Amino acid sequence: MTTASSTFIDRSSAILSHLEETGQLKKLQMIESPMGPRISIRGRGEVDCFCSNNYLGLANHPDVVEAGIEGLRKYGAGTSSVRFICGTFMPHEALEKRIASFLEVEASYTFVSCWNATEATLPTLCQDGDVIVSDELNHACIIDSMRLTTAIHKGVSKTIYKHSDMGSLREALLSATEKRSGNGAIFVITDGVFSMEGDIALLPDIRMLCDEFGAVLVVDDSHGTGVMGETGRGTHEYYGMAGSDIDIFTGTLGKALGGGAGGYVAGKRDVVELLVQRGRPTLFSNALPVTVACSAKVAIDTLDNNQSLVQKLRDNVSSARKGISEVGFEVLESPTAICPIIVGDTATAISMSNKLLDMGVFAIGFGYPVVPEGAARIRVQISAAHESEHIDRLCAALLHLKNDI
Repeated sequence: MTTASSTFIDRSSAILSHLEETGQLKKLQMIESPMGPRISIRGRGEVDCFCSNNYLGLANHPDVVEAGIEGLRKYGAGTSSVRFICGTFMPHEALEKRIASFLEVEASYTFVSCWNATEATLPTLCQDGDVIVSDELNHACIIDSMRLTTAIHKGVSKTIYKHSDMGSLREALLSATEKRSGNGAIFVITDGVFSMEGDIALLPDIRMLCDEFGAVLVVDDSHGTGVMGETGRGTHEYYGMAGSDIDIFTGTLGKALGGGAGGYVAGKRDVVELLVQRGRPTLFSNALPVTVACSAKVAIDTLDNNQSLVQKLRDNVSSARKGISEVGFEVLESPTAICPIIVGDTATAISMSNKLLDMGVFAIGFGYPVVPEGAARIRVQISAAHESEHIDRLCAALLHLKNDI
């Protein structure tokens, strides 16, 4: 007799078998050392890491680590509560003030992840009659936030514009103007740095269109904060824009800013306060661990006190992009630390990634559903912690791989 549970188990097994047979099954690598430019992987030994979001090399910075240890000693292992009950500790307040000052906005509020922060933003701020306008290559957290918003608020509609196409965005805004009703608002949401392409949003042009159509601009700058701009403020600074030119930021503490965990929303004080009052991910989920809050604040301080980190990253990115091109691979052009090498087929990308790892270079192959079918890639990510010998070994391994194809 077939039961519902056995049907589900059979279905799951069939999916996994298909992934295994087609070379698409992902293998989790067990890391046995701190995150850095060179790490230790179980069964592999030491390898050069080119797949981390540790853009400034702060994940294992002694000051960042010590701040977390001191926070653990002083405040304990957990918050044991959501923020509005008894989960708000002094380091939360200190970190949120620091994020706001760093981005030059009025206020910020932290979450256990940027996914949570994004998940809170649109469903909380949108109401019936609103329209969300989104770049087609936005991160999955934005896509899921929009899906959740339109499921909760049946009167909210959405429209997608072609990637970084300002003509398409104008058309989407014209359509949004017709779709909105009552006192409905229009929200334009975009990544600052697109994580799979490594390119950057045309923020000045988007800002002008938002002003023309009276739209709210929301930027998820998870891969730009700490990386882009003269002082690492983010993609807006890269363009010479002020923090106040962006209506709402979402971002992460789990990448350049220490690499621990956590996310945030930043912008106008009233926007942040509305999320405090109504955001379900913060009303029903424990607060960011205090030890992470302590580390993240020191990570921002460390960046501000060591501007050479941003320049070192920029130099490393230039060197890596030049080296990748010289060995014969085409890398998508961009000023960011994300260097995608497009290979097409998902199984090919995973196979190439495995061969690189055999040669001591850890760079992940991405395929469907992370990227569209036929657009699989090796995503090489550069850090300020990399030295010339790490980049030389990366390029040597890529050359060996190229000669084998």
